[in-house]
Amino acid sequence: MRWLTAATLILILALVLQIGLLAYAMYVLLGILLISRLLSSKWAENLSARRESNRLVAEVGDTVAVVITLHNNGVIPVAWVLAEDLLPRRALLFRPPNLQLEGQRMKLHMLRGGQDKYLFYRLTCNRRGYYQLGPTVVETGDLFGLHRKFRVLNEPHFLLVYPRLVPLSGFDIASRRPIGEVRMTYRLYEDPTRIAGVRDYLPGDPLSRVHWRATARTGELHSKLYEPSTIVGATILLDFHVTSHPKQHEPFRSELAVTAAASVANAVYEMGQQIGLVTNGRDAADRIRVEGWDFDPRTRKQARQMASMREQSDRLRPVVVQTRRGAEQLWRILETLARIELTDGLKLPALIQETEGRLPRDATVIAILPGVTEETVIVLQDLKRRGYAVSAILNVHEEHDFSVGSAPLETLGIDTHHLKDETTIPHICQRFLVR
Repeated sequence: MRWLTAATLILILALVLQIGLLAYAMYVLLGILLISRLLSSKWAENLSARRESNRLVAEVGDTVAVVITLHNNGVIPVAWVLAEDLLPRRALLFRPPNLQLEGQRMKLHMLRGGQDKYLFYRLTCNRRGYYQLGPTVVETGDLFGLHRKFRVLNEPHFLLVYPRLVPLSGFDIASRRPIGEVRMTYRLYEDPTRIAGVRDYLPGDPLSRVHWRATARTGELHSKLYEPSTIVGATILLDFHVTSHPKQHEPFRSELAVTAAASVANAVYEMGQQIGLVTNGRDAADRIRVEGWDFDPRTRKQARQMASMREQSDRLRPVVVQTRRGAEQLWRILETLARIELTDGLKLPALIQETEGRLPRDATVIAILPGVTEETVIVLQDLKRRGYAVSAILNVHEEHDFSVGSAPLETLGIDTHHLKDETTIPHICQRFLVR
């Protein structure tokens, strides 16, 4: 636009002053500008792109191959086009990166009429997550660099990488041991080693149930009452608030918490018990910008921003997977854990207050915590007073930090487990299953 304005002013000045050569030069320049604008617009309109990938659901360690086919739909050759298939910034962070990139996702091409060109790259999934692949952003323009056009050619694909599951080596999962202990409003199983009281003898009671001391004392037959000894499954309470996870420990500690949550969920599912998930993390799907793209951006930076994932979200609702049984339940939890991210929304006390009504009392509440504060002790104590069976997994590396954090919880009768690193996950799962 500035070139066009300047050439027009000079042309008017040349005509006023009757400078023929300068006027002729401005006519030529204006013609070049007009033809360049028309050509760059036509080239951009004729471009299209198609993305193909061998998988969109993967596990940690898998490789995903992506092929971008760039096509010129017109008969006019495109002098140059710079194509880039976008990847979110967080996918390339850390060492090793969440997605290890091999190949070229940005390349400069020249396209004849009807010709195809290709971009090929591979992604090695090093960490779980929900990643946006694409869309493809292209830049083209005239040979003089006077006009440039930017377009977003296709819709993105979304790659879901499941969290790692740590197996329970050397443990017979078919033993189906009870998972935890809590007084229940209805009886599932009875533990003959735990006497809850005595009642009058009823016809049909086995002799092993007769309370002989009470019978001898009263002269009438009495039977023992046993406490129910098991609860069915667990509800995982995952604290994923950003202030609870120091930056110097990221992403290791948060990823370790997700791996532990996924492994516990898998172990409980293998036992045939119910399992659920409650977390204050942010669902990555909330950050995806699928609608409202600017298909006529003026700069390359603007094109990239309009086609990228949002980095922020105002979500304050907790992410809840209701506690149920079944294979679909496990995969629902794994998908949620794959997409979950650190957030600055609800803290743990507000999370428990918001979701307590959806926590079943016949399932152990397993809290995975990056640390223990006074507020944490209070809310877990309140849960235990209301009749919930509560256990805590402390996601800290140092033994001293674990001792300091577990002390106030142990005094309340809350079992604590030390999540030091990935090698401790099988031991933690086994302790839950054999209780």
